[in-house]
Amino acid sequence: MAERAQPLRSRWGLGVAACVAALILGALAAVVWRAEVGRGIGPADWAAIRFTVVQAILSAGVSVALAIPVARALARRRFPGRRFLIALMGAPFILPVIVAILGILAVFGRSGWLSDALAVFGFEPIQIYGLHGVVLAHVFFNLPLATRLILQGWQEIPAERFRLAAQINADPRAMWRLLEAPMLRQVVPGALAVVFAICLSSFAVALTLGGGPRATTIELAIYQAFRFDFDLGRAALLSGVQLVLTGAAAIVALRVATGEGFGTGLDRSLRRWDGQTPAARLWDSLWICAAALFLILPLSAIVLAGVPGLAAMGGRSAAAIWSAAANSVVISAVSTGVLVMMALPMAVAVALGSARGGGALVEMAGLLGLAVSPLVIGTGLFVVIYPIADPFALALPVTALVNALMSLPFALRILVPRTREILSRYGRLSLSLDVRGWDFIRRVLLPRMRPQIGFAAGLAAALSMGDLGVIALFADSETATLPLQVYRLMGAYRMEAASGGALLLLCLSMGAFYILDRGGRRHAET
Repeated sequence: MAERAQPLRSRWGLGVAACVAALILGALAAVVWRAEVGRGIGPADWAAIRFTVVQAILSAGVSVALAIPVARALARRRFPGRRFLIALMGAPFILPVIVAILGILAVFGRSGWLSDALAVFGFEPIQIYGLHGVVLAHVFFNLPLATRLILQGWQEIPAERFRLAAQINADPRAMWRLLEAPMLRQVVPGALAVVFAICLSSFAVALTLGGGPRATTIELAIYQAFRFDFDLGRAALLSGVQLVLTGAAAIVALRVATGEGFGTGLDRSLRRWDGQTPAARLWDSLWICAAALFLILPLSAIVLAGVPGLAAMGGRSAAAIWSAAANSVVISAVSTGVLVMMALPMAVAVALGSARGGGALVEMAGLLGLAVSPLVIGTGLFVVIYPIADPFALALPVTALVNALMSLPFALRILVPRTREILSRYGRLSLSLDVRGWDFIRRVLLPRMRPQIGFAAGLAAALSMGDLGVIALFADSETATLPLQVYRLMGAYRMEAASGGALLLLCLSMGAFYILDRGGRRHAET
């Protein structure tokens, strides 16, 4: 698609991408510049690296292993509420981590529902803290993602394949060998790599459920080196290790996610003739119910514990929580605005592309937010700001900026396909009518991209509202966002107030996503 034959130019997107790359790489360079030369990886660092890799392998393996039967059951069954359950599987992605952890503790913790049930039969309560607690929380977050990825693979098998299998009276073993197993060989490695890459950058989960030095991830070790020791050398070294691991996992995820597929069909509605025996129906029902309970119980626990917590809040706790909530709303609004201003011109630049590969460079700049830890970016910004201003006074603006950078890769994945389609469909027509530049953006591009912009903005607002990362580095005792305030209440064993704050955070995050996503779709041309 030649840029000169389009009503827009990519220079603004290229400029924004250059600023994004300079900010991220500059922050990383600042950490390296302040690092002490000649320091190696110590025993504690190796322990953090080993734990990070081990928990990521276990989390990815368990999540994908459980997702296969759940996705298979959802692919074979039609029942009331199926669409709602599939939609519910998107909730953990935008659910604030600290909220989910409180829900997991309420169900699986030492004083949780499951421990109370086991006590009736004389069993010891569950010990949630440590490696198994971290893996459990990661499975809660990533089982829905893995299920959606694998379910998509099942749905992409043409309906004619299942019709042909029914006509030749293929038994379940033949169906598995001819259709399901080949699909899983294409889809499962990509799902494993994606979940593994996500679990490598674990911070809040390890911070709250790690339970001690033996359960320290690289991200948590970076935080400890900066916040408690102010050891920039160790922080820089660990940042480099994490960058290599995350980048390698991302490359593997992109390489193994390709496959030839099963070809195209006639787009008929998918009907399954297999798995109609009573045993198969029971097996699928058990997996669907187990997955639904695993997702719904922690969310229900948050609501049940949070309502009394909100009612009982008073005095300094209430004032601190509402002040932190106001900070979170402001940070979320600013972060969302910055994200939209970055993502739109970059999406146009990627869609336009160029003979020199400018579109690919813009896309690579946007993906830097996934490769570099937000704690590393925050540390680098601290190093840059410290000689000229008080970094702690800029805690909220820096948090909003880093949150926008972290949401940028997801926003580009949402905006670029639609931008490319609009430019392909309306570009030459707009040129013939002399509709260019801002007129094209206002009259053609924005009206047709409102749903995607609303979805990207809602996702960014929810992720920013629930983030517990950079603010943990910059915040002083008087400054906090709602996730950080909930964590402080948990550390002070004020669980009732923490549950109330968690319910408020849940409502704010989901409300922000719903309002922006719904607002983008209202009266939009799709």
